[in-house]
Amino acid sequence: MTSRPENIRAHLETERKRLADELRSRLSQGAIEAREGSPFGKREETASEGLQLESRLAAVRHIREQLADVERALEKLARGTYGLCDSCGKSIPLARLEAIPQANLCLECRVRQTGR
Repeated sequence: MTSRPENIRAHLETERKRLADELRSRLSQGAIEAREGSPFGKREETASEGLQLESRLAAVRHIREQLADVERALEKLARGTYGLCDSCGKSIPLARLEAIPQANLCLECRVRQTGR
């Protein structure tokens, strides 16, 4: 990926559309499954179905977080602060931004925040 602002913006906008489409798809899939339900009521829900629901909810939450990160990167690009760490204010290395264009923390701050 080239680090020119117009290329970064185009990549982030493409990623935003992909994530929004995936989120809509997952949410509509969940709504269809909820309407279908079990013909025997809630008593028929098995542990397996509960785990599947939990997995779908985790996937939706993850997609929403990714979408928020992309939106934040686009905002920073518009403000001229793209590439600066939200925590320490230092420049995020280009290699990190090329790998993860929506990164908003330098690697040191990311490790400090997550512990990994």
